[in-house]
Amino acid sequence: MATALRLPIIDLSSPDKISNSQSIRQACLEHGFFYVKNHGIDEELMEMVFSESNKFFCLPLEEKILLLRRDLLGYTPLYAEKLDPSSSSKGDSKESFYFGSLEGTLAQRHPNQWPSEDLLPLWRQTMECYYKNVLSVGRKLLCLIALALNLDENFFKQVGALNEPAAVVRLLHYPGELNLANEETYGASAHSDYGMITLLATDGVPGLQVCRDKSKRPRVWEDVPGINGAFVVNIGDMMERWTNGLFRSTLHRVMPVGKERYSVVLFLDPNPDCLVECLKSCCSETCPPR
Repeated sequence: MATALRLPIIDLSSPDKISNSQSIRQACLEHGFFYVKNHGIDEELMEMVFSESNKFFCLPLEEKILLLRRDLLGYTPLYAEKLDPSSSSKGDSKESFYFGSLEGTLAQRHPNQWPSEDLLPLWRQTMECYYKNVLSVGRKLLCLIALALNLDENFFKQVGALNEPAAVVRLLHYPGELNLANEETYGASAHSDYGMITLLATDGVPGLQVCRDKSKRPRVWEDVPGINGAFVVNIGDMMERWTNGLFRSTLHRVMPVGKERYSVVLFLDPNPDCLVECLKSCCSETCPPR
């Protein structure tokens, strides 16, 4: 049984940016995960997002498959993805739905797919509202992360990362009963995220685990319990590279717990045209750019 990992809790309503950024720095140096509370997203909107997500995943498969993932966006069926190719499972026991930019060049290049309004009349407006709100939270976090890296708080905006950022929301559904007693099963097999930062909201059902030292054998996994109303935030591979390996993109997974689980994830990446190179504040003569 995994032990619970104690993570710092960042209060976004606090005016003390320096204290918050220092806490984020410590978290990102040690394990790349932290909580964010008082983020400003209305509780009613969060409940609506989970409710509408539930309605979509309860649709018959023939309805969902009409929105099969295309151009990165849309529906991914159960077992269609395996994040850890070394796993012996037939695929990760989850289904998902991706949607991204609502306007601008990226929205034109990668248009969203939406369920029929006849089936789910409130779905699109709920998800678009959430997208705008959670993207705003992500922007605020990147200001604190910039301060945590001894940069100007508007650094990521100044280098063009937030000029039409490549931000994608993923709705996830993990079924409760799988009837795979003799097979290796994962809700999401071991992986690290490949972007800048990830913001995760869950329905409170456990399952998320992190491995702080992926080189250690056997791997040691620790539970990351959900906190009601808070996001779990983690650093991705791109941010690890941007910081010259200073901030950690940590291995994590979701384990089945015999109970249905829903979560909503924002993957926040920079504009595709943004130049990513080792930050000067993360390099020195003794620690040259990798």
